[in-house]
Amino acid sequence: MPRRRPGALRAERGTYEDRRPPSWAWIPPSVDRLPPAAAAAVHWSRPGRGDEVADLLTRYRAFLDRPGSPLLLAPSSCPACPGCARDDIAVVRDELADLHRTLPPAARTALGRVLHGLDAEFRRRTLPEPDPPADRWADRRGRPLAWWHRRIYGETP
Repeated sequence: MPRRRPGALRAERGTYEDRRPPSWAWIPPSVDRLPPAAAAAVHWSRPGRGDEVADLLTRYRAFLDRPGSPLLLAPSSCPACPGCARDDIAVVRDELADLHRTLPPAARTALGRVLHGLDAEFRRRTLPEPDPPADRWADRRGRPLAWWHRRIYGETP
């Protein structure tokens, strides 16, 4: 019996976006306002860490839901601790950007839509720092930081 070529097997399986977990796989929990297919792709691409995306989006939304017109960012009291570092919303947004880059295309597009709306609200409700300190322009390697680091911070703890 002739052997099937690898290219024919890959073509039959489909593109990266079309691959799905088997039907017997468990149904993953939903991720904050993502379509079910995108939420499943988040859980499938990040086994055991799918709830992390939902937690980060919840923190980002909680910051934006606070009352008051100009929101001030609050630095973390313990930036070395991974849990406490998330008290700074700029760190949360950094982690969301890192997760966005690692997702498969369909989930990346869906998460990008959600982040686009949240970022517009973030820009509208926070103020840009007119003269940010040097540590908010670049990281230790000299690479420029994202725009959300150059917003006005409130009192330091």
